Amino acid sequence: MFRQPRFRTFYAGRLVSLLGSSMAPVALAFAVLDASGSSQDLGVVLAAHMLPLLALLLVGGAVADRSSRRDVLVAAHLGSALTQGGVAALLLTGHYSLLPVAVLEFLNGALGAFTAPALRGVLPQLVERSRLQQANSLLATARNATKILGPSLSGVLVVAVGSGPAIAFDAFTYLLAAGFLARLTFTGTTVPPRRRTALAADIRDGWTEFRAIRWVWTGTLAFCLMNLAQTGTWQILGPQLTRRLSGEETWGLVLSVRGIGLLVSGLLMYRLVVRHLLRLGQLTNVLAALPLLALGARLHAPWLLAAAFVAGLGSAVTAVAWDTSLQEHVPPQVLSRVASYDDLLSYIAIPVGQLCVGPLTQAYGAFRVASVAGVVSAAAAALPLASRTVRRLPHATAPASAAAPGPGPGPGPEPAAGPEPAAGPEPAAGQAGAA
Repeated sequence: MFRQPRFRTFYAGRLVSLLGSSMAPVALAFAVLDASGSSQDLGVVLAAHMLPLLALLLVGGAVADRSSRRDVLVAAHLGSALTQGGVAALLLTGHYSLLPVAVLEFLNGALGAFTAPALRGVLPQLVERSRLQQANSLLATARNATKILGPSLSGVLVVAVGSGPAIAFDAFTYLLAAGFLARLTFTGTTVPPRRRTALAADIRDGWTEFRAIRWVWTGTLAFCLMNLAQTGTWQILGPQLTRRLSGEETWGLVLSVRGIGLLVSGLLMYRLVVRHLLRLGQLTNVLAALPLLALGARLHAPWLLAAAFVAGLGSAVTAVAWDTSLQEHVPPQVLSRVASYDDLLSYIAIPVGQLCVGPLTQAYGAFRVASVAGVVSAAAAALPLASRTVRRLPHATAPASAAAPGPGPGPGPEPAAGPEPAAGPEPAAGQAGAA
């Protein structure tokens, strides 16, 4: 894949942007807490970022389908560089105030809503259909690696020079990524020109297309149910129950081992060739429930670590399979809109699940809630396999001669990230968070 200059340029832009975005949440949290001393301020800032991201996803998908996706990505990255640069300037000059920081993060979240759908749609325009799985596996590996390294690097940077420079670095990565993205030229699947319609009509047409593709909406429904049951339960009860069973240090090991599973699986997916990729992805999606089931069964550290590693393996396969299937089979002129409905309906369940964990735990107990959440998540993951269209969807395999990457001569991107939890299992979805 790296022999292809277009993909190499795109990958470079994604890598630097993902690194900066993986560092930003840690730096922003410390910055707000240090400047205000108030966790309430931090909650307002995080909510200000998340709400427009969810609210404008459908608009972002429609804009990406009716415009040049490269131009949308460049504009969104430049805008994000300005908003994050503004936050960094306020912190570096000692002029922190909740209102301007919240407004800037609101704008940053809004820009993220335009980035995520465009990223889903642009890859088929850069690489051949038979190489999409390889491209997605490399992008997933970069995303997972930055999620592991970025927060640690951000913590070190915050301690060494403060939160302001760390957020300034995030702004710089957006600017650098915009430069890479501006160099893109398209050679793969082209988007046919279409008659201009009102934006609202485009959004409605996207819903019609989304509902018409059975395997897409059944998969999205499964992801929604998984996020409802799994993500909040793991985020809230995961560290608590792990500490009670095996000690606080085990929680860090669990997250690290899961990250290793994600990386290993992402690399394996580069070479894996199967006829029915979506079916494989849905099967491995069931594995994401194993850590919750292990906690609910009161298993100790060795079993929990094994469950976390296997869950990481399965989650990476699911992410690559889902993104590749969307890009192979959804018409390019509606791909970003269909992806925006997928993201919105998948992720909107996360805050609902988070709010439910506390009351359910008080009523039924933490271990029982973890067990039931694991069972529900596994059942939801398996649900799409009841559909013949999911089981039989064909996969465009790459030629054998293209299986191995290698350096080539010549010069040489995925959510503000999508609403992904900072730790624990990935939220179940296509996983194409924006940087």
